[in-house]
Order: sequence, then structure tokens, then C-alpha cells
Amino acid sequence: QVQLVESGGGLVQPGGSLRLSCAASGSILSIDVMGWYRQVPGKQRELVASIDTGGYTNYADSVKGRFAISRDNAKNTVYLQMNSLKPEDTAVYYCYAFWRGRTYWGQGTQVTVSS
Repeated sequence: QVQLVESGGGLVQPGGSLRLSCAASGSILSIDVMGWYRQVPGKQRELVASIDTGGYTNYADSVKGRFAISRDNAKNTVYLQMNSLKPEDTAVYYCYAFWRGRTYWGQGTQVTVSS
């Protein structure tokens, strides 16, 4: 079992920055892939960014060049640095972990980009 706890969401003005954190209940060294999805009411959840055990990263086209995902194995934490935020980035952001054939989810954290 993997438990994930997100933090770092909030309200920010357009052009601003936020850093999301996702802390896992145990070591993340063996977790194949970790990352972030986001969801807007009435729409499907979409992949924002992911990172595997080798450090390979993948990003949605809409966030390339603005967001950066990283993992700190010593702290069992994955981060999503979000810069140049836009109103269309407003969503609930969910951390996920893919481990031993199963996907685990955090509870979600709200990000609102508005002036």
C-alpha cells in the first residue's frame, strides 16, 4: 500500500508560481512512476507530469516550459513546480503513484489562478 499526501495548493495570480508536494508513506525508490493529474469539474482527469525511477520526465503539452516535476528519494516526496500560471491551470491536482501494477491516488489539492 502507498499513501500519498499532497500540499501546496492555493490561490495565485496569473503569472505567479506555486510548488506542490506529494509525500509518500514509505520509500519511493521502488515506485515505478509518480506524477500529477488535474481535473476540472465536468471534464476528465488529465495527466500533467510524471517522473519514473530513472528520472525520465513527461509533460502535457499545455505545461511544457512552465512546470517542472522532480523527486527527492531521501524525503519520499515528489514536487511539481508551477511557474507562469494561467487561469486555465485552475483545477484540483492529484498526485499518483504506480507501484506493483496498481495506481494509488492522493486526496487532491486545489489550485486556483485568478486575479
